[in-house]
Amino acid sequence: MSQAAKVAVIGAGIMGSAIATRLIETGQAVTVFDLDKAKVAALTAKGAVSAESVAEGTRASDFVILSLNHADIVRAVVFGEGGVAAAGSSEKLLIDMSSIDPADTAQMAKKLADGTDMKWLDCPLSGGVPGALAGRLTVMAGGEPANFERARTVMQHLCANYTLMGPCGAGQTTKLINQLFCAVLFQAVAEAVKLAEAGGVDPRTIPAALKGGRADSSIMQEFMAKFAARDYSPTGRIDNMLKDLDSLQAFALKTKTPLPMTGQVVEIHRLLCAAGLGSKDSAEMMRLLDGKPD
Repeated sequence: MSQAAKVAVIGAGIMGSAIATRLIETGQAVTVFDLDKAKVAALTAKGAVSAESVAEGTRASDFVILSLNHADIVRAVVFGEGGVAAAGSSEKLLIDMSSIDPADTAQMAKKLADGTDMKWLDCPLSGGVPGALAGRLTVMAGGEPANFERARTVMQHLCANYTLMGPCGAGQTTKLINQLFCAVLFQAVAEAVKLAEAGGVDPRTIPAALKGGRADSSIMQEFMAKFAARDYSPTGRIDNMLKDLDSLQAFALKTKTPLPMTGQVVEIHRLLCAAGLGSKDSAEMMRLLDGKPD
């Protein structure tokens, strides 16, 4: 048997908890830190060890996984008092599975390496909680090839598709492209449901009918019946998608990249958040199309 990897998971939210759970279940030595002690307790009950600080978790581990919600939080966790940098060294590798700005990632990676010689691999993900728990995530990585291979010790337990896209920040750029596809396709699925209903076609039959054709997609297969049923059970948050879309638009502005269709979808997400639906599932798009955004 291979030796258990020593992994600190910083951030025990929905995704962080799923990542930590999967690593515990595959026999890794997991240390967890989160400000929410109840979330930490749920993971220690499964076999994780609780750290009193980010630095303590970093000291106890060879790999430090971040699962956080914003670049400012990542920066504070890495460079703030008692953070990753306080215990960083060349023997440790930071794996950031958050979704944040590519330029912020490259800047923080350089600062961490310059100050501690600890390397950074950005590893944003697609596949959500189900993918993490099953070890079937798609992860698009940015960093040095040697660090990408080193991280395979951990990522082999989490990923079905693990790809190096380029230097630090390239993984985050690829995640923005992933979110572009997802956001546009969610809106397309919602509109297709309405069109099918208007034409007297059961929208639940569409995925099977179009399977294997050019219009097929995993989002249509997974979500069309959900949207048709007005099933608003959570699979992700609209405000988290808007956060990524705002980063996407900022990146497009910086690079002078025209994104006309994406721009419209961003504003639909902004409308949903303005209507108080930011914490809800993408299926809430149906409320707007139904004329019932409340």
